[in-house]
Formats: sequence, C-alpha cells, structure tokens
Amino acid sequence: MKTKIKNISKDTIKNLFLKNISPTPNEYHKEFCAVAKEYKLDIKECKQFKELVSRLNKQEQEEIKEKNISTFEELIPVLLNRVATKNLKTLTSLFKESITPSISIGLDEKIAKFSIKIGNSPALLFEEEIQKEMQEFITDRFEADKKIVREKTAEIAKLVTLMGQHLSEAIASSGESGTEVSNIKDEIKSIDLKENGIKELTNLQSKLINAAMSIENEMTQVGEKLSSGKSKVERLEAKIKHLEEELDKSRKQNLKDHLTGVLTRRAYEYEAKKIENNFNRNSTQYAIVFIDIDHFKAINDTYGHAGGDMILSTFGKILSKYTRDLDVVGRYGGEEFIVLIHFNLKRELLKYLKRIKNIVNENNFVFGKNKIKITFSAGVTIRNDHTSYESALQKSDMLLYNAKESGRNKIVLEDNTII
Repeated sequence: MKTKIKNISKDTIKNLFLKNISPTPNEYHKEFCAVAKEYKLDIKECKQFKELVSRLNKQEQEEIKEKNISTFEELIPVLLNRVATKNLKTLTSLFKESITPSISIGLDEKIAKFSIKIGNSPALLFEEEIQKEMQEFITDRFEADKKIVREKTAEIAKLVTLMGQHLSEAIASSGESGTEVSNIKDEIKSIDLKENGIKELTNLQSKLINAAMSIENEMTQVGEKLSSGKSKVERLEAKIKHLEEELDKSRKQNLKDHLTGVLTRRAYEYEAKKIENNFNRNSTQYAIVFIDIDHFKAINDTYGHAGGDMILSTFGKILSKYTRDLDVVGRYGGEEFIVLIHFNLKRELLKYLKRIKNIVNENNFVFGKNKIKITFSAGVTIRNDHTSYESALQKSDMLLYNAKESGRNKIVLEDNTII
C-alpha cells in the first residue's frame, strides 16, 4: 500500500511537470486522484469528494459536471450560492403566511404541524419531499379560497334574486290595490246626493272621497319606493355580476406565468391531475414532454437577465401558439417547460415535436440589435407505458438529461427515437 502511494506521488509530480502545471495543493490533489484511479487504488480523500457531490441537489451536480469541478476548493463557490441556514427561519415564516388561506380556515391544523416541522429544521426546505409537500399546501390553499368565494358568491346571487322576486310581487300587488282604491273613489264621486238633500250623507261622501284619495296617494308613494328599491337591487345584481367576472378574470390571470404566458407550476399540477384522472377513467392517451432551453446560463451571462427573459417569453409564446387548447403547457421552473400532449397515433406526436423544433431552430430570437440562435433539449414519455404519472414524469426528466448529456439540441423518446 505504502509503495503504491509513493509511486502515485511520483507519477503525480511527473504528470504535473509534463503538463506544465504548477504543483499547487489543488492541482496536486486532482492529479493524485486521477493517477490513483489508474492504479485502481481507492483513496479515502478522493472518494470523499464524490460522496459529498452525491448528496447535493440535481442542479448543483449538473453545475459541477458542466464546470468539470473535481476538488473541494473549486466546490466552494457552488456551495456559497446556497441560502444561509440562518435565513431559512424567515423563509419558513413567510411560507406559513403565504399558504394560510385568506378566507377558508380548514387547513390551519395541517399548516401548524408542517410549520413546526420545518421551523425546527429549516434545512428541510431543500429536501425534495418537503418541497412537494409545500406545493400541495399551496394548491390546497388556492382551492380552499376559490371554493369559499364560489359558495359565497352563489349565496349572494341567490339572495338578490329572491329579493327581486319579492319586490316585483309587492310592486304588482300595490299597483292592483291602487287601481282598486281609485275605482272606489270614482264610484263614490258618481253618487248624486244633492237631490236628496241629506247633508250628513254629503259630508260622508266628502270624507270617503278624501280618505280614498289619501289611500291612493299613499299607495302611489309605496309603489314608487318599491320601484326605486327594485332599481337599486338591479344595480346591485349588475355589480355582483361584474365582481364575478373580475374574480374569474383574476383567477385566470393567476394561473398564467407573468413572463412566459403559459401555466404556472401550480396551475400545471392542477391541470395535470385532471388529465391523469381522465386517463384513469377513459384511457385517454397522452405524452409528457419535458423541455429545457440549452445553454441558458450562457445567454444570461452574454445578454443579461433582460435578454434571458426575452428568450423565455418568446419560447413560451411559441409553445402556446402551436399547442392545442385541449393540451397543457406549463413553466416547470427556470428555463424548464413541460407539455402534456394528447394523441391517437405516434406520428401525430412526432409531427408536433418536429414542428416545435423546426420553428425554434430556423428562427432568430431578436433582442435589441442582437439576433440570438437558441436550441432546446427534451425528453418524451407516453403515459400508457408507465404504471403512474409520477413514473412517466421521472422517466421524461431522465430522457431530457440524456439528451443534454449526448450533445443537446435533440428530443429523445423512450423507444430510442431521436428528433
């Protein structure tokens, strides 16, 4: 063992000299581990780096691979990009406030338990399972508030309709009563009592006429007030209808990602559940297309975030324009998009995929005076080939990764078809 290590050390120094690389601790460590691998000797210090990398999240692992990072010193900048643990307590508090329904109170107990869990261990926010649970809470909060608003709006509309019916009946009734009283007054007037010379009856006639006139005036006033009340109710109905339209408009706007115009991650998850339920009931065939824009970091570095936002916005518009309304397009995160496509024959799916790729490859994305060429990679799975939606989604993500690893600018299907 000691002899092998001595030989490895000698070869390490020799290799660095031949490569004209200064034998700094960092360079020596990299070359030493490479030589040890050639000697097929497991060195604890070399394995520690790989073990640490395996515990990082997928995005960090991809960055390490892309930048060819192989030492702890080179790894430090990647780790420094992480959120400091001390700041996570504030994040957990903000998250609790964001998922607490503003109207419904049905989730309080679950939220309290979850908040205690992440409050005691804020670092759990980085765990994939915890993030899924957080996503479920956000969806539940949205649905809970939406349900309450829908119920209350329906109750108000029902009440207003009932009030309108009662007022209409009252107005009709008062109108009939007013007409009847007016007829009585006319009959009293028509009686000729002067010929009889009975003074008392004349006085009585006068009183009856005055009483009838008074009743008639009161009934007219009541009718006018009821008519005014009905007008107010009609205006209230119009306001409620307007509020319902604004609520529906706001709901639809909240479903869309403000930058790309496609569904947000939360809205996509909701639509995906509906499509999956339909698949389970009716075996409606669909495919999952996981898309990632190639070299997006380089685009941001070259043209700034404004340039990157333009690319995302335009790419989202392309997907929206050339994807049918019955299908689903969502922004999964960052430069990642996901599409759920219904189809009967495989050639229909291939035609859609080729069309999107050709449009992106054959056109420039214009930012100011710059014409930017971009490509994308994608992984595609067919739901019928998997036991669950989650399994199909995970496989499409894996195929996307393979597409990027094997050169990018390609769409890889599970049956090894490559576009």
